[in-house]
Amino acid sequence: MHLKSLSLVNFKNYENLDIPLSEKINCFVGENGVGKTNVLDAVHYLALCKSNLNPIDTQNIRYEQEFCVIQGVFHRLDKEENILCGIQKSKKKQFKRNQKEYKKLSEHIGLIPLVMVSPFDSLLINGGSDERRKFINGVVAQYSKVYLENIIQYNHALTQRNRLLKDFAASRSFNREMLEVWDEQLIRYGEPVFRERKRFVEEILPVFGAFYEHVSGNREKVALAYQSQLEQLDFREGLSTSMEKDRILQYTTFGVHKDDLNMKLGEYSLKKSGSQGQQKTFLVALKLAEFEFIRKITEIPPILLLDDIFDKFDSRRVKHIISLVAQNNFGQIFITDTNASRLQGILSELSKEHLIYEIDHENTVKLLEG
Repeated sequence: MHLKSLSLVNFKNYENLDIPLSEKINCFVGENGVGKTNVLDAVHYLALCKSNLNPIDTQNIRYEQEFCVIQGVFHRLDKEENILCGIQKSKKKQFKRNQKEYKKLSEHIGLIPLVMVSPFDSLLINGGSDERRKFINGVVAQYSKVYLENIIQYNHALTQRNRLLKDFAASRSFNREMLEVWDEQLIRYGEPVFRERKRFVEEILPVFGAFYEHVSGNREKVALAYQSQLEQLDFREGLSTSMEKDRILQYTTFGVHKDDLNMKLGEYSLKKSGSQGQQKTFLVALKLAEFEFIRKITEIPPILLLDDIFDKFDSRRVKHIISLVAQNNFGQIFITDTNASRLQGILSELSKEHLIYEIDHENTVKLLEG
């Protein structure tokens, strides 16, 4: 599977952009601030129905314009797929596959599997547990429609339960039976989420360990440990035990929305003990493991986006990573960099099909090589 062409209208800093793409390696070079990452973000939109950078859709519309359009033609399983995303101020986001609009965006997730390596990945280590849950959800939802639906329904029930707790506090009343209606929903959808997350972490761990050793070149042990309140208590028992606490705090304190992913280097926390280089290596290995995990389950190589990879490693390590992902089991790759000659040197040694586009401060995109 690969993206054959990309068209943008009023998307971020681009008024109009229409470019053909290589089915192997596509590079976008230029100084910081010219919009290299925005091209990758457009691909992210087409695959996952949202920006990797800005969750507010209308803020991705070009300055002083009323709408934007992102369109891509994909080659997938010997068929052409035309995907279009339209965003208009004060209107619902529109997503179409071959001119037919989706009723729900969740119907599209998984059609175009994608993995992105970005400077923002550091939030997985330094951010709150919600960032790590978001990572797990983002991977599993690309190969399991059931999981995605369970997450959507669970979050709906959680919102309703929390609202009810606040209403009880405002009215100085309490109705246990009303709360238990939403408890049943949390249990129904939360238990399969727990089981799937546990399975995912167990199965990705050996793949992740192998990639870490390959990228780092050393043998230090790394680990991922899934943490959930459901490991200690049955879901129903946990909700019942925490009910009085929830009543006081006015929100739900027990459930899979409290899950976390413990990242370890040896016996120690990666966040506290890992060097900057070790953390970067950990994150890249984790994303490559994500790629391999999705590829094995879906039998479709995801599109791989490598944003500002040279900011993470020196040229020798980047060459090693690019040569690794340029192998046949990987699919289409997008790379951004500030130095064209540096990237050209690496690609010329690899002898892989590629296109290199240069972007300037006028948002002009020019083909340099390919």
